[in-house]
Amino acid sequence: MTIRRNGVVAAIPARWGSTRFPGKALADLAGEPMIAHVIRRALAAETVDHVVVATDDERVAAAAKDAGADAVMTGVQPSGTDRIAEAVAGGEEWELVVNVQGDEPMLSAANIDTLVRGIRKRPDVGMATLCRPISAEEVDDPNAVKLVRRIDGRALYFSRAAVPFPRDPEAAEPLWKLHLGIYGFRPEILSEFVATTPSSLERAEGLEQLRALENGIEILVLDAPDPAHGVDTPEDLERVRHLMNSGD
Repeated sequence: MTIRRNGVVAAIPARWGSTRFPGKALADLAGEPMIAHVIRRALAAETVDHVVVATDDERVAAAAKDAGADAVMTGVQPSGTDRIAEAVAGGEEWELVVNVQGDEPMLSAANIDTLVRGIRKRPDVGMATLCRPISAEEVDDPNAVKLVRRIDGRALYFSRAAVPFPRDPEAAEPLWKLHLGIYGFRPEILSEFVATTPSSLERAEGLEQLRALENGIEILVLDAPDPAHGVDTPEDLERVRHLMNSGD
């Protein structure tokens, strides 16, 4: 299935076999599968014209269609970005492709709109993402991906380690940023990315965005207006359930 339409497509990769949490796309949240919450948030974004879920599982595809998205069955892929590129084959007809993570059930529409509007203002870059400040308590968590960026807003590096290293904690702490796993691509840059193979840095840290940097693809990093609450583990799911129940 090839989807063709001008505008902005939010593409959600959702494979079944997550290493840390198999089947999490269908994990129950407030009586609905997690993927349904992600789809609804993406559909609420003012800048998004279309939502598609890229998956390797018929159960996830069925849940996506029930929630109002298209679903595309994909093959084995090394990363979520490779998966969405397969799903939006012929993506040169899209203005932008937004990779919305399938494990962000509390993603705000404002974050998506910030990403789209930000990359539209910067014709000199073909890929963008978001960040938020991170606390000293979180900075050593390997599940929390950190980043550092240039003065012009482009990424220098992403890591599961604390970057910059706090040799001077007072100087380092204001620079700590949490990476939010959402990306905006111009179609030609998405094609360029998936034409490369997983890089040494990508394999070492388990971070696909390092493949872009290692191959010379620059990434604009924008400040997100709202926090994110990703689900990597069953414990994260319980935390998100609590947040939803408390209205946060």
